[in-house]
Amino acid sequence: MPPEFLIPEWPASARVRAACTLRAGGASSAPFDSLNLGAHVGDDPAAVAENRRRVAAALALPAEPLWLEQVHGTAVAEAGTASARTVADAVLARSAGEVAVIQVADCMPVLFADRAGTAVAAAHAGWRGLAAGVLEATVRALALPPERLLAWLGPAIGPEHFEVGGEVRAAFVAKNPAAERAFSANERGRWQCDLGELARQRLAALGISAVYGGSWCTFADRDRFFSYRRDGRCGRMGALIWLV
Repeated sequence: MPPEFLIPEWPASARVRAACTLRAGGASSAPFDSLNLGAHVGDDPAAVAENRRRVAAALALPAEPLWLEQVHGTAVAEAGTASARTVADAVLARSAGEVAVIQVADCMPVLFADRAGTAVAAAHAGWRGLAAGVLEATVRALALPPERLLAWLGPAIGPEHFEVGGEVRAAFVAKNPAAERAFSANERGRWQCDLGELARQRLAALGISAVYGGSWCTFADRDRFFSYRRDGRCGRMGALIWLV
């Protein structure tokens, strides 16, 4: 079975290519079965290399993606100058032949594209990154008017399955009272958190209204998605974007 992908449905420039990998079509064995792109999760390195090769071939990537060391922070790397060991949670590309990628397994990947096709970016937006301002940092680094930007929200753990403590809710509400809408109290005295709502609020505050995607739950769909919250040890998907 060849690799499978989600392809963003958004009015991006013809210069923009983007995809998010699914879990089928790879060489990895359980619990990383099968298209695991993460080299840091304990999988066989040869299987990870083969999975990355298959993705590159299927998508006809113009170059090896920049595989970041992600730490749930706000640092933004430039694909043209960063190295494979760069610590960052967002990456942007301004030239054809540079491939930005973010690895996820419940956190939300957010892809950005300039309507004119001059720049693209990918951000790793779990709750920690969202609260710390990774989307804001990415948009600042793009340095483009917000009305020129499109955003696509990829697969992430949905609110029905993402339970958090009161400290997570407080971290968002302290900065924006409207963030209350992203949290629902549950019977255990904790909160169900809607990452997609939080991301949309942050993007709206930045002036970005052209937001697409955000309808997939990694936890609920075992066949298509890896989920760290569901499985613990598991693989990683990749959300990729580049210019041609």
